[in-house]
Amino acid sequence: MSQILKNDRFLRALRREPVDRTPVWIMRQAGRYLPEYRRVRAQAGDFLSLCSNPDLACEVTLQPIDRFGLDAAILFSDILTLPNAMGLELAFETGEGPKFANPIRDLKAVQQLSVPDPEQAIGYVMDAVRLIVRELDGRVPLIGFAGSPWTVGTYVVEGGSSKTFSHIKAMMYSEPAVLHKLLDTLAKATVEYLAAQIEAGASAVMVFDTWGGVLTPATYREFSLRYMQNITHALAERYPATPVILFTKNGGAWLEDMAATGCAGLGLDWTTDLSDARARVGDKVALQGNLDPSVLYSPPEVIRREVGKVLESFGHGEGHVFNLGHGVTPDVNPEHVGALVEAVRELSPAYHKAG
Repeated sequence: MSQILKNDRFLRALRREPVDRTPVWIMRQAGRYLPEYRRVRAQAGDFLSLCSNPDLACEVTLQPIDRFGLDAAILFSDILTLPNAMGLELAFETGEGPKFANPIRDLKAVQQLSVPDPEQAIGYVMDAVRLIVRELDGRVPLIGFAGSPWTVGTYVVEGGSSKTFSHIKAMMYSEPAVLHKLLDTLAKATVEYLAAQIEAGASAVMVFDTWGGVLTPATYREFSLRYMQNITHALAERYPATPVILFTKNGGAWLEDMAATGCAGLGLDWTTDLSDARARVGDKVALQGNLDPSVLYSPPEVIRREVGKVLESFGHGEGHVFNLGHGVTPDVNPEHVGALVEAVRELSPAYHKAG
């Protein structure tokens, strides 16, 4: 599905083409900090019901676009909808986060997993994508997304969130072949899932590697980056015009390796300096980020100052997508997000020749 976009700054920035100002969108831009989101969430009853209702998922996806005039929308969903569609029985416990009833702990459990047909097993996501694209009517592009195989793997092996990652790291060191089989299956499922989102109308896709940063350099390359590269290569063969963004939280040490995957853009958290990152990766990829989300607790004049620092850090030229270094936190004042977006609009044209 293709459409004519009225605002394609985000896609042009990912292609490192001239723009009149730096495009801006925000990770977790649809979320609990918005009162309109909280109303829809209450209407849905619970988080999974919200994710699986295309009409409501569309509504909350569009809320930050309507409110702030951002340069891209991102599908409202969750990285764990995919393993849930693979039969792993996901539930969200109040105050405890996601839980899987039957964690994957051995080869037999891995062998029972198969790659689902996304339209059959998780069709509500693609229905939401189609509906969002229709309702956006070309205002801005839609970003689809998935979790990285390693990150999704941490949840399905641990059975939920973890601070120590004891089960998956034990598997990684003592039974690496079992973990590789699991990650390979998750990677193949992720390719099909993202491909289905692209077919439904997503203009770009992003892979969130939230927990890659808990690995050593060697294990990161073997168990996380390797599978993200497989995803990037597979999508590039099928959809060469659709950019892929990779984001590893706390992954600043591995930017050169990430840039070599063939992705279009790298998301950076706030622990990496943009000017250093740009010097390291050159013109291989666009860079996305990377304001510390905690800046949004500050008054608007401080937000404006810190936005200016991020823009100055990247410097003049193309290939920057402004974003936070991670998601908006639930207790942020929405007006502060508005101040961020306004500051990017006002300050960034000075860094671009186009306009």
